[in-house]
Amino acid sequence: IYPQDVHQLDIRTIDKDALYVLERLTASGHVAYLVGGGVRDLLLKKKPKDFDISTSAEPEEIKKIFRNCILIGRRFRLAHIRFGKKVIEVSTFRSGDNENDALILRDNVWGSQEEDVLRRDFTINGLFYDAARQTVIDYVGGFPDLEKGHLRTIGQPFIRFKQDPVRMIRLLKFRARFGFEIDHDTRLALIESKHEILKSSSARILEELLRMLESGASEPFFRLMIEYGLLQLMLPAVAGFMEEEEGAQIYSFLQAVDEYTLTQDEPLDRALLLAVLVFPLLEKRLIVLYAGRDKPPHLGEIQKEVLHIVREAFGSFFLIPKRLKIIATTILFLQFRLNAPEKKRSRPPRIPQDPSLSLALKLLTLRSQINNSLAKAVEYWQELIKPLDSSSE
Repeated sequence: IYPQDVHQLDIRTIDKDALYVLERLTASGHVAYLVGGGVRDLLLKKKPKDFDISTSAEPEEIKKIFRNCILIGRRFRLAHIRFGKKVIEVSTFRSGDNENDALILRDNVWGSQEEDVLRRDFTINGLFYDAARQTVIDYVGGFPDLEKGHLRTIGQPFIRFKQDPVRMIRLLKFRARFGFEIDHDTRLALIESKHEILKSSSARILEELLRMLESGASEPFFRLMIEYGLLQLMLPAVAGFMEEEEGAQIYSFLQAVDEYTLTQDEPLDRALLLAVLVFPLLEKRLIVLYAGRDKPPHLGEIQKEVLHIVREAFGSFFLIPKRLKIIATTILFLQFRLNAPEKKRSRPPRIPQDPSLSLALKLLTLRSQINNSLAKAVEYWQELIKPLDSSSE
């Protein structure tokens, strides 16, 4: 147990609604701590994305205490306590067989606070913060690992990766975000267990990939995913392109995305982020297919190739939500309306009447940061649609 003068976590940096939830739970006779990434980030003097709570109260008991609570999940039962658009996620202390390497399909066996920590993924995520006493509780050596910049699984890494292969992606996520060194045994298990990733839920993996595209550290993350062979298993077409010399285009796009996220302090739209991964593959395909023709491909042909490349890029493993896929496809297609390959006409182009136009223009803007020749096209379209933006306001 580390007191405040050692851990130096300032309680004033904790979300007030999270503190309120902690106080209500403890006042109702339950044990409740801030847990996981929120504690880790506060100790690293970073702004947490979420403030998650773990408690001895069972989901139905949590719901009785908070009228603004809904219960979600089957595989992993959780309580979401809503404060407007904000959600404080509350989980019940869990227990599990940490020596069994079978894939975890359900995780709803309640346990003690120590048992709960031992079933978590990495030591740096296994820290509790007791707001009432302002202490950090560490059962697994996470606090010294955090100070040393060390990534280590809680328990045997081969077993932990088989139980939940998504942990391998999370490991590389923390390596990319914080620059921490991976423990030798953990790294060895990652290399030898990578094929286990295909046993995971594609929806969970997609969510992790999207979060990393939103994180401001997507470029180093995708380099690590290639280095350790995980992306080749999940997105073989994208990974194959990134391993070629032309793959530098995708890394350049990811750098531009990270710069936008960090300077604007907000991520880009998820459909746009998917389009970023696919656009260089689309561009190459169009060049290969139509390089020998006198005329450039017409928009109908381009639309056909956009649909083909999206199917090829995300393959059969990922089931991209329909709405997300439609918007990403539209963004890609509109690149050839905004910056048509044909010669300029005397009359002004017709403005595409599509709700995804602003997102398409953002992708064109990202492209212009890599290819300066597109800067005039960006400026032209921004001026052209400015009156539309003003009238919509």
